[in-house]
Amino acid sequence: MKSVLIVLLALIGTFLIDQSTKNLFLEGYYREGKCVDLILHFNKGVAFSMFSFLGEGLKWLQTAIVAILTYAAYKEGFFKRYAFETGLLLGGAFGNLYDRFVHGAVVDFVAWHCGFSWPVFNIADVAIDAAVGIVLLRYLLSKKSTDG
Repeated sequence: MKSVLIVLLALIGTFLIDQSTKNLFLEGYYREGKCVDLILHFNKGVAFSMFSFLGEGLKWLQTAIVAILTYAAYKEGFFKRYAFETGLLLGGAFGNLYDRFVHGAVVDFVAWHCGFSWPVFNIADVAIDAAVGIVLLRYLLSKKSTDG
């Protein structure tokens, strides 16, 4: 039960931070910089605007995928083994899903353009990437300690 509480707290915290930052940009905040612009963008697709051709169907597809992955994570013990990371990942996923339903697209605002143009992203994306990175790192470190 403790692990479920950690998942929920990380999920809610990530979701609230994500939505709060997005609201700043929806209200008109922006800042241009030498390498990073903080400026409102709407992404109707997923990473690199892929699958934007699915239109309204994309939000339902993503909802199904998030529901299936949440169930699988719970059944496979990820809630216990990786409670915080699972909460980060789900908070980011729900933050971006919320955008699709409320704004018709994901609200992005960090645009890297120093040396190369990176896709525009948001706090939810950072949370998802961080969660995956931490799980992989923990897995690799545990594997290394059992092998050696």
